[in-house]
Amino acid sequence: MDTFFDPDSLDALLIKIIRLHYIRSHRLFSEIGLSKGQPPILFVLWEDDGCTQREISQRLKLRPATITSVLKRMERDGLIDRRTDEKDLRMLRVFLTPKGKKLKSEVQRVIKTLKEECFQGLTVEEKLQLSKIFIKIKNNLLSKIDDNEWY
Repeated sequence: MDTFFDPDSLDALLIKIIRLHYIRSHRLFSEIGLSKGQPPILFVLWEDDGCTQREISQRLKLRPATITSVLKRMERDGLIDRRTDEKDLRMLRVFLTPKGKKLKSEVQRVIKTLKEECFQGLTVEEKLQLSKIFIKIKNNLLSKIDDNEWY
């Protein structure tokens, strides 16, 4: 039986996996002092320090209001500074503090741990197959929504 209410259906399993991944990643990131939403923003800034809040929002496909609230907490925690753009005073740029820059190796360690826990016991071939399946599912869903709908 492959219905949504069957706990072993593909839908139910996918929802459970997403929820378990969320719980585990939240726990691991909280151990290094980070909260939900902060690691993706850190990755953007490690790649492009000094980008605007709008650029972060577009890259992560998150609403600007969501980014603003996460940035407030990151600023409060001493991970980032927001500064007015020198050329356009209406624009705020986001910069990592030394504390934010220092977290990179810890975040990478957490991600490595999470990957190892998730994919423990899978062969390289199984991981490749799973990746291909997830890409197909993602593309199927993306073809049914507007770009603006998912952020």
